[in-house]
Amino acid sequence: MEGSMRHLSQLLFKSVMLLAIYSITVGVFAQGNSQGNSQGNSNSQGQDSNSQGKDSDDDRGGKHHESIMWINHLAFLAGDPSVATSFNAVNSGVGNGLSGLIILSSTIGDTVEGGNKVVETGLQVPPGFLVTGVRVCYELSNARSFIDEIRLSQLQDPPSKVLVLLDDATHLVNPGPVCVDSTPTTVNPALGEIRLDLRVNFGDTSDRIVVRAVGLHLGGKGKKED
Repeated sequence: MEGSMRHLSQLLFKSVMLLAIYSITVGVFAQGNSQGNSQGNSNSQGQDSNSQGKDSDDDRGGKHHESIMWINHLAFLAGDPSVATSFNAVNSGVGNGLSGLIILSSTIGDTVEGGNKVVETGLQVPPGFLVTGVRVCYELSNARSFIDEIRLSQLQDPPSKVLVLLDDATHLVNPGPVCVDSTPTTVNPALGEIRLDLRVNFGDTSDRIVVRAVGLHLGGKGKKED
């Protein structure tokens, strides 16, 4: 009888000890998971905070407020009879032959009687935007004939004259193909129609200038002045 009681006491003691060890193990495991989740949430919040900070930096830098709008570069008209524009979808005759607006000239130089040798087009700008610059993508058959001026002018009221608001006389003599941005400007289209001129300078009448694309840098908000 005494032996049986001793055996039962030993079994009960072992059971209590096992239960205590199990409880301690479960508690430690649960605490570890809780800390891991807390750190994970903290890291996630930190990443969100960093992302928000980066977005704020981008907003301050103006990255979300500027864009480029490509216009119809094939719509340029010759400014005088000495200049001719053409198009050949099969072969432009410059570089690898990619198509574009082909500009030719029957005379050399960048002037004609009474003015400059140019091609010109009118611009359509979405309401509320400012024109802040021009991008021209082109290729030359020879560097002796090139674009030597990018000009933006705005029609005044009454419509008897224009005001020149961009006059970038950088000589684009890189044979290309290349895209080049003009110097910055600010033109509010709400104040009047805008015209874009590309002044060309020919060193030989056999040369060609091929304009592959023209874009407008847009930014900010243009408002009608009272």
